[in-house]
Amino acid sequence: MFPATLPAPRRHPENQIPALRWGIVGPGWIADHFANALHHHTRQQLVAVSSRSLDKAQAFARKWEIPHAVVGIDALLARDDIDVVYIATPHNHHFPDGLRTLRAGKHVLIEKPLALNAQQALQLQQEAQQQQRLCIEAMWCDFAPKYDVIRQLLDDGALGDIHTLIADHGEHFTPDHRIFNPDLAGGPMLDLGSYLVSFSVMVGGAPESISAKGQPAPGGVNGQTSMLMTHHSGMHSVLNTTLFSNTPGTAVIAGRDATLYLDGQFYAPGHFRLTSSDGRHTLHWEEPNNRYIQLSHEIDHTAWCIHQGLSESPLRPLSASLATLAAMDEVRKQIGVVFNEERPA
Repeated sequence: MFPATLPAPRRHPENQIPALRWGIVGPGWIADHFANALHHHTRQQLVAVSSRSLDKAQAFARKWEIPHAVVGIDALLARDDIDVVYIATPHNHHFPDGLRTLRAGKHVLIEKPLALNAQQALQLQQEAQQQQRLCIEAMWCDFAPKYDVIRQLLDDGALGDIHTLIADHGEHFTPDHRIFNPDLAGGPMLDLGSYLVSFSVMVGGAPESISAKGQPAPGGVNGQTSMLMTHHSGMHSVLNTTLFSNTPGTAVIAGRDATLYLDGQFYAPGHFRLTSSDGRHTLHWEEPNNRYIQLSHEIDHTAWCIHQGLSESPLRPLSASLATLAAMDEVRKQIGVVFNEERPA
């Protein structure tokens, strides 16, 4: 049955979102957006920031009125006035930094990808359970209102049996960008492809089979990957990511009864439409493209989870992060991509 209206996005009650004390590790560009969202759109408090460079930490602290700037993650973790830590270091530091944070008894929100591979992610899950601390992957789209509406449509069966998911994510990068650096786990998969695979897992579950083809880029990293995934439900996911060119960045979830069309970039704030298969009915979701302001949703959700005493998020459980990384591990195996940290010593 085609719905009469779109469901409303669900929000946590304000009285269940405590104002917690946060530390930031890695004051780069995503941490800058994170601090802006936290500072202007939540009740959370930024207490300390750490960087390998004291000058960089101090400049970040001045910009966002953070009381303490320190050198290195250990100095930040030693503080007893921090409840939760946001890890925004390069990809290959997410796992060791997240592990140290949990072992220091702090809750942790780790920028996506949670780790380089599923084996590392499993260790983080086990450590979070052992320490009884929250560990969440900051896959920011999963916490946004748009994705909550989409999840409700899927749960309600509004699309009918889903047969096809098509999505792409390509961006043009200059040769000096870190995405071309093999020492920083470069290539499009962890940056761009993780959105694709995560979206596919959210809609169809972990893939049963994967077929992938890759194309190398200068510098020894992968430059483009195309993936065909099949799922238990019978759904096929057709996914492409590239760092050579800008692509539309759209996504389609095609069901027997209706099709969901997401404007590009599909994972970011923006529009989508749900159209019945006979073409007679269409519902529109429209929102301002306010981009990284919506990081506030993952921030508030993290505080809510801590208030609930959880070690995993019900919106982004570690099982979803593990399934995403396991699928990307298989893709990398097929296209011959091994990160430096995965090579024998």
